[in-house]
Amino acid sequence: MRLYNTIHKKIEPVSPIEPDIIKMYVCGPTVYGDIHLGNARAFVVFDQLYRILLHSFKRVLYVRNITDVDDKIIHAAKEKHMSIDDLTTKTNARFQEAMDLLNVLPPTVQPKATQHIEQMIHMIVTLIEKGHAYVEQGHVLFSTPSYDNYGCLSQKSLDDLISGARVEVAPYKKDPRDFVLWKPSQGDDIGWDSPFGFGRPGWHLECSAMSHHYLGNTFDIHGGGIDLIFPHHDNEIAQSCCAFSVPQMASIWVHNGHLMVNHQKMSKSLGNFITIWDLLDRYDCEVIRLALLMTHYRHPLNWQYESTIEQAQNIYDKIKRSLDYIGHANKDEDVDADIISYLQDDLNTPLAIQRLIHLSQEKAPSLFKSAQFLGLFCKKKVISLSDQEIESWIHKRKDAKMVKNFQEADRIRTFLKDQGVILEDTKDQTIWYVS
Repeated sequence: MRLYNTIHKKIEPVSPIEPDIIKMYVCGPTVYGDIHLGNARAFVVFDQLYRILLHSFKRVLYVRNITDVDDKIIHAAKEKHMSIDDLTTKTNARFQEAMDLLNVLPPTVQPKATQHIEQMIHMIVTLIEKGHAYVEQGHVLFSTPSYDNYGCLSQKSLDDLISGARVEVAPYKKDPRDFVLWKPSQGDDIGWDSPFGFGRPGWHLECSAMSHHYLGNTFDIHGGGIDLIFPHHDNEIAQSCCAFSVPQMASIWVHNGHLMVNHQKMSKSLGNFITIWDLLDRYDCEVIRLALLMTHYRHPLNWQYESTIEQAQNIYDKIKRSLDYIGHANKDEDVDADIISYLQDDLNTPLAIQRLIHLSQEKAPSLFKSAQFLGLFCKKKVISLSDQEIESWIHKRKDAKMVKNFQEADRIRTFLKDQGVILEDTKDQTIWYVS
C-alpha cells in the first residue's frame, strides 16, 4: 500500500505505527449548509481509501469529525432565525443522508466538536504552560515563532505565511502568523466557561483535540481537501506537536484536488455551486459517486456540467447491463486482483474503473464484487415483482411479438418499466435489470 505524502512531496509506503492497525483522521464537514460537490468528492475519495485500507490491514480506526461550533454556523443560524442546535442537527442529518446515498461507509468514530470542549481547554492550558500560547484581550493565540517548523506542510515562504488570505489580521497578535485557539463569545453567542473566560474554541484546535483524543499523540494518516493544507493543517501540526511534544502529528498527509466547474473553482458568487441534491432528480447517486472517482484524487476534477455526469452514466449503464447478463450470483468471487493493486498504488481509481469496464466487457464473474468494492451496486432496489413473475411477463411479451401483437408487447414493456424493471432486447434473448 502506497500513498502520496504531501509533507514529503512523494509517494511512500503505508507502514502502521502500531502493528496491524491503521489510524486515520479526515476533516469532516462544518454543518451550516448542504455540502457541495467539491466536499462530496473529498468524502467519497477518503471512503475509497478507507475501503482499501480495510482490505489491506487487519484493523482500521477511522475518525471523521463534525464541526458544530464555528463562526459560519453562528452567522448562518442568525440569518435563518434558528438556534445553533437546530441548525447543526438538521444540517448534520442532511449530511449523513448524502453520505448514505453516495455509499460512503460510516467512519469508526464521528465525534462532534461540542462534545470535546474539555479536551480543547486542556490542550490550550498545556500550550500556555509550555510557552507556545498567550492570552491577549480575551483571546488565546498560538505563538508561531515558538515552533521552528511552522509551515512545514505548505512549505510557504515567511512572506506568504504572513500575507495568507485566511490569516486573520488582529491588533492583539504578537506575530501576524499567530492564530486563535480560543475566542471570547459576545452577547448570546454560543460559548463555554474556561480559565481564559467565556468563549469558544478556534477551528484549528478542534481537529487537533479530537484526533488526539481518539488516535493518540501521533497517527498514520491525516486527510482532507487541498484547500486545508494552509492554514488549517499547518496550524494543526504546530499546536499538536507543541502540546504533545512529538516530532510529527501524522506520518502521511493525503489531500484531494479541487473540483472545478468549467475550469473555474466552484463558488456561490460565480453561480456554479452544485450540490448532489441538484443532480439527484436526474441521476442515480451511484452515478454521481462514479463521476467523482473517475479523476485521480490528487488532480483537479473539472466538472463540465452534462458531459462529466453523462460519461459516468454511460459507464454505469454498461456495467449494469453486464451484471444483469451474468447475474449477481457470484457472491463468493474475490474482488479483481488488478483493481486491488491499482487502489493500493496511491488510490488509482481511474485505472480501477478502466479495469471494471474491461471486466464488464468480458462478463467476468468477479465483476459484481469488484463494482461493490468501488462503492457501486451496493443497494439493491426493492420491487414488488419476483424474478419468476418478471420472467413470466417477458415470456408473455415474447409470445405477443411472435404473433405480431406489438401493442401488447409494448404494453408489457411499459408495465414492467413502471414497476422499476427495464428490458433490453439482445440478439439472443431479452435481459432485464432494476432501474
